[in-house]
Amino acid sequence: MRTRMVLVRHGDSVHKADGVVGGPSGCGGLTPLGFEQAGALARTLLERAGGDGWDRPVAVYCSTRLRAVQTAAAIGAAFAVEPVPDCGLCTWHVPDYADGMPLEQFLHEHDTAAGGVFRPFQTGNETPAELLTRISRALVEIASRHRGSTVVVAAHAETVAASFTALGLLGHWHPFDLATSGNAAVTEWLTDDDPAAFPPPRWSLVRFNA
Repeated sequence: MRTRMVLVRHGDSVHKADGVVGGPSGCGGLTPLGFEQAGALARTLLERAGGDGWDRPVAVYCSTRLRAVQTAAAIGAAFAVEPVPDCGLCTWHVPDYADGMPLEQFLHEHDTAAGGVFRPFQTGNETPAELLTRISRALVEIASRHRGSTVVVAAHAETVAASFTALGLLGHWHPFDLATSGNAAVTEWLTDDDPAAFPPPRWSLVRFNA
């Protein structure tokens, strides 16, 4: 019973180009380059599923941010699978006042000056522990729901980072930094154990940010 989770980061995004907080309203979706990246990614995954030992994905999930939804749409079209949005996969759930705000303004003017693993770094924001726990729960639920199958998740750098907590069983503060900045990059986890088992299953990291 082999379960494969393929995590992909969204393509180049408008909010990043504009330097604003990309919440539900501030996310402008993908740039033209981002759409090209999403299409190329979908073709790569389709080729890999046909000749790299993969089973075709039985499901495609995405965060609810437009940039992830549009990335997932390209992948879903390639595999004839309708993507399923899941807010648990989203990047930071920033406070409403920050949505669309210039990122530097949010990071500096609303800095709490006393953030940490269990305290927010900006007023009203999630804590790092809350972010990792929320995403980890979503990833484990998806893996359990589709045990023995291949699933693609289109989301964010933070989603990829959280997989090291959810599947790699790291704590709420990773002892190293992850270079998860590549748009449309692929991270793949694989297990032959039951994803819903306890003690937790042992996952293998097959590729990271590739």
